[in-house]
Amino acid sequence: MIVRIMGEGQVKLADSHFAELNKLDDELLEEMERGDGPGFRTTLHALLSKVRDLGTPLPDDALEPSELILPAPDATLEEVREMLTDDGLIPG
Repeated sequence: MIVRIMGEGQVKLADSHFAELNKLDDELLEEMERGDGPGFRTTLHALLSKVRDLGTPLPDDALEPSELILPAPDATLEEVREMLTDDGLIPG
């Protein structure tokens, strides 16, 4: 699966990592529902770091269709809220 981190680029990520990423996504959703800004920021950074660690970066000139788009590290709680689906950022 190709994942885009807004403002950074794309990574190729094996589907086998989605269970682990979904845990962070669920935590992020809970923090957003509570309006926990500091918790949201910490979990968003953890989610993006995990994607970077587990994924393989695509070259900057590669333009593959992204199956999943994640917010930039500096995205606000409100910006991320606008990106959500019923399942969160990462469809379950």
